[in-house]
Amino acid sequence: MTESRPRYDLISCHDCGVLHRRRPVRPREKARCVRCRSVLYRGIYSDAGRMAAITLAALIVYLIAQLSPIVELEVNGNASRATLLGAILVLWQEHMPLVATAVFLFTILLPAIELLSLLHVTLALAGGHKPRLFNPLLHAVHLARRWGMTEVLMIGILITIVKMTSLAEVVLEPGLFAFGALTIMLAIVVSFDPKTLWNLGDALSPQSSHTPTVPHEALSCHVCGLVSAPHKRCPRCHARLHRRHPDSIGRTWAYLIAAAILYVPANVLPVMYTHSLFGREDDTIISGVLFFWNSGSPGLAAIIFIASIMVPVLKLAALSLLAWTAQHRSPWRPMQRTRLYRLVEFVGRWSMLDIFVITLTVALVRFQSLATITAGPGAVAFCGVVILTMIASMQFDPRLIWDPLPPNGEQHV
Repeated sequence: MTESRPRYDLISCHDCGVLHRRRPVRPREKARCVRCRSVLYRGIYSDAGRMAAITLAALIVYLIAQLSPIVELEVNGNASRATLLGAILVLWQEHMPLVATAVFLFTILLPAIELLSLLHVTLALAGGHKPRLFNPLLHAVHLARRWGMTEVLMIGILITIVKMTSLAEVVLEPGLFAFGALTIMLAIVVSFDPKTLWNLGDALSPQSSHTPTVPHEALSCHVCGLVSAPHKRCPRCHARLHRRHPDSIGRTWAYLIAAAILYVPANVLPVMYTHSLFGREDDTIISGVLFFWNSGSPGLAAIIFIASIMVPVLKLAALSLLAWTAQHRSPWRPMQRTRLYRLVEFVGRWSMLDIFVITLTVALVRFQSLATITAGPGAVAFCGVVILTMIASMQFDPRLIWDPLPPNGEQHV
């Protein structure tokens, strides 16, 4: 028997593939997988009008943050101030197009795409209709959230300010406070699950239908969450469907090996050059950690050491362990390996912290004959390490961890 309206009560666990029946949860509550304890979904206020209002407010703060100076330095009557876009342009002019493009994408373009797409969708849903570009817009939100790094940028700004206090007089500008507010507001916006918006959109389109029963061979869409009979593409959002990520282990190994190769020059080569009246000084990531430690800021030294040195190494080691055990279909500690995978996904973006500090430092310290800081080749290599390890974690399919284990009465997809 089929129904004319789609059912939203089926959901597959992203980490182990167990199929669940969706149940309502109150705001701030979580629904967890019965097998691997991953969070399936969170309870939110599914009011499209409320979502639109918060998204609009976040977009206004975003514009203020991007257009306003973040900080100003004053040295012997010389002043230098920087906006985020201005800092990126400085990197571009210094022949660092790869780093400049990455910073632009992660801190300007992708957050803008997320906010504009969400605003368009939620305004339309609040008005009682489904927008024409509904699927592409929610696809854009799904992609932008995986790579947007506003919260990492905010920590990078604070570290840069602390670092600059030993070199010049620091004047805080409106952009700093706008980025702080934007970080908080984006944390709220991220709670708006695109899968909930897909359900709201389907509720406004009763003509779209699919089979409510679960076929023996079912597939789950990792974009919109719909569980359906096997197709090449999702019946709802038209994303490509696959039982497991194609060539997941092989692709993971390829990106891991490339990241490991780049990790050596990323730590050996200078990430910044300081030109001053006293000559040129080369700064590596390690020298940056030592600078904060010796200047009486052990907390910041620890943050940079963990984010820029320890996290990449641990990510490489953790993903190698996950890929090796999945390749050999090992049943060893699946719960612990799943938690390790979640941790790798969570901390992956934080390694960009050093790149954001370099971007702002290069833009601020430009006092001509007094002192100038330029980016070094180590920054390009380190940026590559971060991006490659993030892609490697996205290529790894965590359901491979659980595939060797026999089911315990659950239905898997």
